[in-house]
Amino acid sequence: MSPDLVVQLARRSFEVTLMLAAPLLISGLVVGLAVSIFQAVTSIQEATLAFAPKIIAVMVALVIFFPWMMNYMSDFTREVYALIATMRR
Repeated sequence: MSPDLVVQLARRSFEVTLMLAAPLLISGLVVGLAVSIFQAVTSIQEATLAFAPKIIAVMVALVIFFPWMMNYMSDFTREVYALIATMRR
């Protein structure tokens, strides 16, 4: 296994990880920001008000983006198996 192949595989793994996590993190970030602004405007400092909407938003994003995430992960898995086949030669 060449060092270039290892670097390519590691780089691609990081890209896939970021792409799969991005929709969930962005939805949590947007909802968290909106709740924080709402809490600052209304002076309500309830801990569950900050926590529960973020969990719900991440779960909704997971339901929405799950087919895309599985397709993306399947494509990556196929790429890794193709690399394994080329390493064997």
